[in-house]
Amino acid sequence: MKKSFLTLAFTVSALALVSACTSSSEGPRLVSDEVIAAQRQMLAKNTAGAGFGPQSPRDIGAVAGSNRRAFGTAPGHTGMNLCNIHFHESAEHKGGEFTTYAGNGDGRGYGTGFKYNGKLSNAELADYGHKVGMSSHGDLQPGDTIEVHYVYTTAKVEPGPTLNSCLSEAIGNPQLRVETQVYVLVNDENAGDFVKLMHHEVVNGLHQAIHIPTDTGTPVQYAGSTTGPDYNEIGSPFQVTWSVRPQVAKVSIGSVDAWLQGNTFDEHYAHGVRNLVLNPDLLSEIQK
Repeated sequence: MKKSFLTLAFTVSALALVSACTSSSEGPRLVSDEVIAAQRQMLAKNTAGAGFGPQSPRDIGAVAGSNRRAFGTAPGHTGMNLCNIHFHESAEHKGGEFTTYAGNGDGRGYGTGFKYNGKLSNAELADYGHKVGMSSHGDLQPGDTIEVHYVYTTAKVEPGPTLNSCLSEAIGNPQLRVETQVYVLVNDENAGDFVKLMHHEVVNGLHQAIHIPTDTGTPVQYAGSTTGPDYNEIGSPFQVTWSVRPQVAKVSIGSVDAWLQGNTFDEHYAHGVRNLVLNPDLLSEIQK
């Protein structure tokens, strides 16, 4: 049943993409507004009455939400184990200093999301000289925005690749928290050092990312889910406490390149983003 459900969802998505894409000789195929609307309709259909909890990502400046599926707020991250770090190209969330829409993208999570609203100097935007985080979806360049997810769990685990590193045979339902920071990449060696910002070590018996920025505004906390474009048309079953900082920090693209060359989490490129969740039935109310 689960396999048939997923097959139906992705078949409809594929047909919509084929019929509604526009192509350009200068860039990737971009989907129309109708494709994004169809994906949102499919998400609503596939989650209606099924009991899914609140979903992510969302506009952190919009507090309304009517999803009442309750789960406990995760402890503060210093009382949990860091289990994974990864990042998405463009911000998945909208709000604060990242409200500029990147466009609909390819319908599969790339070329979409939200960008840093501020202005950068010509020097900061200068060509870096070689490709960073290259994948089949392109590479990272100065001026690009990324959203970093520092994922924490109440399970006793070691930090590692993917969400599987946050789960354990000893605890079937660990609490999850994501500390979130949006960065903009600049060609400036004096900007933030990504390697340092991602550094983690054991503190009081718990794995911690010890340099998460503390000067980028008061985090907006809300109840949500895991993200990523795989959930554009189906609900995520995971319950996550989110903490999203509203201000953007500048980071050296050279240091991002260095981190991608080798890290605990086997990360080599940016992940795609899930469509912003707008359906109030799939959003929690943000408590101010």
